[in-house]
Amino acid sequence: MKKLRLLIADDHGMVRRGLRATIETRREWEVCGEAENGLQAVEMARQLRPDIVVLDLTMPELNGLDAARKIRAALPDAQVLIQTMHDSEVLAQEVLAAGARGYLLKNDAPELLPKAIEALAGGRTFFTPKVSTLVMSGPAKPGSAAEAPRSRLTPRERELVQLLAEGKSNKEAADRLGISLNTVETHRKNVMSKLRLRSAGELVRYAIRNKLVEP
Repeated sequence: MKKLRLLIADDHGMVRRGLRATIETRREWEVCGEAENGLQAVEMARQLRPDIVVLDLTMPELNGLDAARKIRAALPDAQVLIQTMHDSEVLAQEVLAAGARGYLLKNDAPELLPKAIEALAGGRTFFTPKVSTLVMSGPAKPGSAAEAPRSRLTPRERELVQLLAEGKSNKEAADRLGISLNTVETHRKNVMSKLRLRSAGELVRYAIRNKLVEP
């Protein structure tokens, strides 16, 4: 029997070890790789072509939602499970919009991770019970209080916000994203205008509030 191959991504080694230990209790499952940031997860997914990718929501370099979008674009058959400490309607809807099919609270992982993997392997979705009713209620209407501020930004703008909030300079962000310094500066101005931010400190606070980086 062909084994189910899983890639796990989390910036905390202890969490990765716990995920691996849970997954490898099943003989028919194997961990084909471990990534410690979102960018590495995307690169490893392209190389290893796993069946399922388990992504932490808040990771350095690239957050889980944007990593999920890139992985799904490169590997349409791969299923993505997002793990997070946060339960909210907005995040549940963003998980679906990113192409992920699972949303698991980390507190539920020891008990529910195998069920989540089984669901995704069988072509079904899986959402932690605490947020499943939020998902079933339908997407937030544009302009409503539940709509995330981050939804005003393009994927590239979100990537830039994360890098800047992590302390990267404009030049370092340009190199990382493969774009010109002028383009970075244009994106940064657009972000500040869209979000009505006035300083780098406000940009960092925005990134923390919207789970792009950890405080």
